[in-house]
Amino acid sequence: MTETDWSEQGLCRKADPDALFVEGAEQNRAKALCNGCIVRTECLAYALDQRIEFGVWGGMTERERRALLRRRPTVTSWRRLLEMARVEHGRTGAVTAGVRQAS
Repeated sequence: MTETDWSEQGLCRKADPDALFVEGAEQNRAKALCNGCIVRTECLAYALDQRIEFGVWGGMTERERRALLRRRPTVTSWRRLLEMARVEHGRTGAVTAGVRQAS
């Protein structure tokens, strides 16, 4: 499996590619396409790890990604970090759901 196999599952695969490389208010429409996408995390991690400067990737604009990179300069693998966060979030959700059921 290659590093970008996830892109074949993205909601944007059927969209006009130019719609993801827009400016201003049009970026909100591009970001909305990412909502609910099953590979959003992989897409964002790829853009961060590759330092992609243009377009909406994983629901973030280039400006948002640059700000994130500045806030976390020591991250060496965004893919690993985001995957760990997804696992932790899932674990927290399961614990929370179990607590609610026990109440």
